[in-house]
Amino acid sequence: MARYRGPKSKIARKFKEPILGPSKSLERKNYAPGIHGKNKRGKQSEYATQLAEKQKAKYTYGLLERQFSNVFKKAARKAGKTGEVMLQLLESRLDNTVYRLGFSRTRRQARQLVTHCHVIVNGGVVNIPSFALKPGDVIEIREKSKSLEVVNDSLVHHNNRFSWLELQKNLYQGRFLNYPDRSEIPENIKEQLIVELYSK
Repeated sequence: MARYRGPKSKIARKFKEPILGPSKSLERKNYAPGIHGKNKRGKQSEYATQLAEKQKAKYTYGLLERQFSNVFKKAARKAGKTGEVMLQLLESRLDNTVYRLGFSRTRRQARQLVTHCHVIVNGGVVNIPSFALKPGDVIEIREKSKSLEVVNDSLVHHNNRFSWLELQKNLYQGRFLNYPDRSEIPENIKEQLIVELYSK
């Protein structure tokens, strides 16, 4: 499967959550897309529930199947609860951190900022969205990119504060302080279902 570039509202309606950003379509039609979406009945199997949770996590963080599988394997090798460690690894990705700091409105936008070399990590340009940040890493927008409308507009409307990140708006700079606890991650993902799916 290639990276999803289709309608965001379709995915929001599929999972009944605005996982790719606010969706007016979801508010109007709070049921699955498609001709039979309104009349879907029946209880999902255990496997279907687990698979849906994995797909939701993949869409949320913008990963492909192989990337997501690699993140899970890496989490399984580390100490601690595999599901929580997996979410911590996803949160420490550069594209996600750029989004969390408020340099972009969405993760898709953050990914583009990174791949187009607008982001600096510890003084050097990094254009790999999956780059894994470590506690203490400094993330900033390049000097020549500070005038970008998309960055400034996003920062003006950015109100979220995350305990594991430190933001200096006037310097277009942030710091990754530590890996977040599960309770601090706002995403509505039941990571235990994903662990159960991969454990089959």
